[in-house]
Amino acid sequence: MLTRELKMQVQRQLKRDLAKANAYFQKTFTPPKINYAVRGQKAGVAYLQQNEVRFNPVLLTENAAEFIQQVVPHELAHILVYQQFGRVQPHGKEWQMMMETVLGVPAETYHCFDVSSVVGKQYAYRCACQTHQLTQRRHNGVLAGKRYLCRRCKAPLQAV
Repeated sequence: MLTRELKMQVQRQLKRDLAKANAYFQKTFTPPKINYAVRGQKAGVAYLQQNEVRFNPVLLTENAAEFIQQVVPHELAHILVYQQFGRVQPHGKEWQMMMETVLGVPAETYHCFDVSSVVGKQYAYRCACQTHQLTQRRHNGVLAGKRYLCRRCKAPLQAV
């Protein structure tokens, strides 16, 4: 369960990172709203127009220190880049500069957290080259008539 202390640690990290960006660009960025509504395997998501960052409370609780050091600056960097440069590539040169030069954090685009506690039921599907594990949502899509293709061989996925 997400504790008040963890939420405060996230707030403190955001405040420190905002101060770095404010000093670097010599302006005052608008702090984003924080929400803890991300589910599944995503650690966090930035909603640029809403100036909001959302975090996965389960992954935050299970990986507190790493999460706060990596995911919080990662999502904040998306917001800061949008406020400074407008619409650009999500992990492009502006975002990388914001992460490394301004916030002093490696510009990594994926987390390496154990997601076994947040992965739901999965369904096996085959293509011409491998077996894929589809989520409940994608499986339901197949049942509703949607087709998925393998990114590697481009063959349609078939239920095992």
